[in-house]
Amino acid sequence: MTTAIDVFIAFCVLSGSLLVLTSALAMFRAKDALSRINVFSPATGLGMPLVIVGCYVYLLQREGFSLYHLFIGLVGFASLIIVSSIASNTLSRATLLSGSPVHRYTRPNRLAYARGEDPHVDGPAAMHEPDEAQVGDEAQVGDEPRGDDPAGN
Repeated sequence: MTTAIDVFIAFCVLSGSLLVLTSALAMFRAKDALSRINVFSPATGLGMPLVIVGCYVYLLQREGFSLYHLFIGLVGFASLIIVSSIASNTLSRATLLSGSPVHRYTRPNRLAYARGEDPHVDGPAAMHEPDEAQVGDEAQVGDEPRGDDPAGN
């Protein structure tokens, strides 16, 4: 049983560390600040929580159950999940609002504008109204009575 727990601990800590290392190396290949923020998400969302789980199970095996260790592990786990999502959103907005260049393949670029102000989404092409002929045709199709309906609908 101890061997299985040791393998589980090693798997959690090594795979979490490998995710953090891979994310850190991938940051060097990212083209802009937004991509760098996005690349580090697996490390904070999965890598570090795996390390925390591995450390908690190690302490559980070595010292037994402790309410303090459980509390610290749960707070660390929840903090990583919550703080990483809020921080990545805040950093992304700050990057765009500061005027930092965005790589041309980074899409969609919806953080740059407030809701309803994006010229690409809310511009003239998005507000295109259908032709009168199309509206008239659609209205005629819905208004035609069917013969099998006694109410004439």
